[in-house]
Amino acid sequence: MGVAPVFAWEALVVTRSPYPRLKAVEALALTLPLSSPLFATAYHLLGRTAPDSFSESLTRTDSLYLALPAFTTVGYGDITAQSQTARVLTMVQMAVGLLFVGVAAHVLTDAVRAGLRQQQRKRPPG
Repeated sequence: MGVAPVFAWEALVVTRSPYPRLKAVEALALTLPLSSPLFATAYHLLGRTAPDSFSESLTRTDSLYLALPAFTTVGYGDITAQSQTARVLTMVQMAVGLLFVGVAAHVLTDAVRAGLRQQQRKRPPG
């Protein structure tokens, strides 16, 4: 996935930032939404190749509209997965979203700690 290199870079930036906590929030805000367009594209392609996969045909906008609530696990229910493939794809997106949030929180917490330790080492004693 294209999200991993961006996230790795952001984690490195957090460790070197003079404000690691603020940089960690920025990193989450930047990287978390990046997976939604990838899944939206997958929904759109699936809807075009297998039109009965969803409760209605999906435009690109409809696909993104489906991907964002699926990522957050909110789900509105107005567009639903009908085929087994569409259901599995939606479940994978939910699982990836939850896993990504957990991993991101862990990695960024470690990056903030490393950044704070680095700041403490740079301070003159006294």
